[in-house]
Amino acid sequence: MTTGAWRPAVAPAVILRHDPVRGTDLLVMPERIVMLNDEAAAVLRLCDGGRTVTEIVDELRGDFPEAPVAADVPEFLAQVRAEGWVR
Repeated sequence: MTTGAWRPAVAPAVILRHDPVRGTDLLVMPERIVMLNDEAAAVLRLCDGGRTVTEIVDELRGDFPEAPVAADVPEFLAQVRAEGWVR
């Protein structure tokens, strides 16, 4: 499977939640909570198991036109996959 064809999904034990008090998105996991920046949350919201990495990159290019999305998103997804946050 190539990275572009992979269809990442948030792992079953992980919940992506918005915290209105802090005004930030969180990844809630057993025994751990991670506060996400806007870019990380935008990527993870698209990880529904239906979109490929290529489709996620294409969608985010419109939201972040000045960012190196094509390079950053696959690298970020590889890191969070290694952490077990996505499958």
